Amino acid sequence: MSVKGPIGVFDSGYGGLTVLKEIREKLPEYDFLYLGDNARAPYGSRSFDVIYQYTWQAVQALFERDCSLVILACNTASAKALRSIQRIKLPELHPDKRVLGVIRPSTEELDKHTKTKHVGVLGTDGTIRSNSYEIELAKFAPDLVVNQHSCPMWVPLIENNQFDTPGGVYFIQSDLVALMEKDPKIDTILLACTHYPILQEQLERLLPEHIEVLSQGKIVAESLADYLVRHPEMDAKCLKTGSVRYLTTESAKDFSEKASLLMNDQIEAEHLTLH
Repeated sequence: MSVKGPIGVFDSGYGGLTVLKEIREKLPEYDFLYLGDNARAPYGSRSFDVIYQYTWQAVQALFERDCSLVILACNTASAKALRSIQRIKLPELHPDKRVLGVIRPSTEELDKHTKTKHVGVLGTDGTIRSNSYEIELAKFAPDLVVNQHSCPMWVPLIENNQFDTPGGVYFIQSDLVALMEKDPKIDTILLACTHYPILQEQLERLLPEHIEVLSQGKIVAESLADYLVRHPEMDAKCLKTGSVRYLTTESAKDFSEKASLLMNDQIEAEHLTLH
């Protein structure tokens, strides 16, 4: 009989906490193990090979801690590493384990919400340059007009709690204007970075009322719940005591303080070195 363990949730830093929060609300009985690679963040501007290497190291660390199912709660990792891990690494090394990303469920949701069929995608340089959202949407929603824009300042503004300052608002508003100037028909915007939901209320204030802003947390939580129903063999490998642990490759004290502030919850992290 296989060992039961938590569901792993990986992100390059703090952003995946917004996804974990929604998943825990949806699936409170499950155990979770969160890993933030804060020492090597941000991933957004790194090369394909480096992101693939870092992501695979993190996934293996979660596998070693009895996670049979890992969620890449990071758009850059989902865009640049997920497919190779699913197609090459898992069949060869871990055929009994699964790794899921955030891009597929997010693109499916975009098509359901837009009325004009003109949508916007905001993300890091790495996610936008990968064209993953455009490629994925072309498969099952080819009628959508997709407009992408990278927001390199947003993650540092969020992680340093500067997003609500006059300077922070200036950068955020500039990016929104740049996106809307590409296509004034946009009526739905996907926040394709798991940090960005922290800005949701601010973005809704800055954008016209008719534009809907979609965050990934709820989307991924619904998708995971559905996945576990459809795959009872994976569900059976998940511990269900309602516990959650946090690992970081940076200072555990710094992570705990910043994560507690971002999530408005008391978080205690442990340090981990990835190889």
